[in-house]
Amino acid sequence: MKRFENLWQKLTHTKALELSSGRFETLYFESAYRVTYLAGLSFFHEKPLYSIYSTTVKLFLFLLCVSELWYFLTSQWTIDTIIDSVNITIIQLSAFYKYTKKLANESVFRRLASSMNSEHFDLSTEERKKIFEMWQRRNEGHVKLILGLGTCTIIAWYIYPLVDDLDFNLSVPIRLPFNYQTPILYPITYIGVIIVFSYISYFVMVNDLIIQVHLMHLLCQYSILSDCFRHILRDCKQDFKGMDETQLYSNLNFRQKYKNRLGSLTQQHKFILNNTSDLRDILSAPMLAQLAVSTTLICSIGYQLVATSMNVNITKWLMSLLYLGYNMFGLYILCRWCEEVKIQSIAVGEAVYFSGWERGITQVPGVRSSILLILARCNKPLVLSAGGMYDLSLQAYATMVKTSYSALTVLLRFRQS
Repeated sequence: MKRFENLWQKLTHTKALELSSGRFETLYFESAYRVTYLAGLSFFHEKPLYSIYSTTVKLFLFLLCVSELWYFLTSQWTIDTIIDSVNITIIQLSAFYKYTKKLANESVFRRLASSMNSEHFDLSTEERKKIFEMWQRRNEGHVKLILGLGTCTIIAWYIYPLVDDLDFNLSVPIRLPFNYQTPILYPITYIGVIIVFSYISYFVMVNDLIIQVHLMHLLCQYSILSDCFRHILRDCKQDFKGMDETQLYSNLNFRQKYKNRLGSLTQQHKFILNNTSDLRDILSAPMLAQLAVSTTLICSIGYQLVATSMNVNITKWLMSLLYLGYNMFGLYILCRWCEEVKIQSIAVGEAVYFSGWERGITQVPGVRSSILLILARCNKPLVLSAGGMYDLSLQAYATMVKTSYSALTVLLRFRQS
């Protein structure tokens, strides 16, 4: 296992880790950076040899998409052929759109990744360190889960052409400018398509991972800020032991320390809100595309599951099931964490409310107005949306699944007729 880890670190030694803003960014983004690097999609200026590798990968990804579209436009259209092509093509086009948005806003993403280096970010207590570690472990676990589910889905796509009843079949429906259906060319073409399809599959997964990691990174900051607000009095009392509350609130040094602490946390709150707003603006259009793509895929893959009996072709049925599972799980995670951003934003206001302000600290000039402003911001939390049309939440996810099921019912009736 140690040898494998050493090999993994050597193969994925990306400049992103060298240019990391510090320990916090590395802990949250290391896995995503390494997978992105191995997939040939690094956003950083790497060595010339890697640039050649990356350019070659992107060229073959583009050619694969062209071949798929060529097949779709030139084949005889039936429900089955349309669904086979749509299932592959639209998720890839959606990933390309996310990738271009990431490239266009690379400076913003770099700033968001380094946001934990804020001077107001506080990990001075064991409770906050545990909160940080909890979110970091949760982030790492979901990264592995997405990669594991995606990899299992890809493996099923590899096996299917070898066990179906068709001769010279490939993993994905494409049209090539030469006749590969010969005993000599087919193995070479099959292996080549598998390699390129693997790269484009991880291209899709990498884009999902980048969004998830940034959301988890943001959620950790909200959670730690809530703990800071909730225990602001306790933290300020550390240097004033032996005083009761009456003495504390009349002590000028304590008053100044509390005001400074409250001001620092207020600045951190505004900083996180600005970062959330930036992330919302960038992801708004890609998330609308994601909702449309996921709704279509759940319907079309569901159709394949129903149309393909498990007893007739278990490999294709399993392939469709895993593909459906990946898409539903990916969208669920996205909606879940976007809703959690709203929940954590509201939780900051609750932490302020339960911070002990009623004990008399609001008599200090400036404290009451600051607390009221924070509560006002928290009462109107930022909500991540898809194109400004749909709030991303578990309710939106449930609505999307219902819509897909309704469309699937219509499609099955059309097939029967």
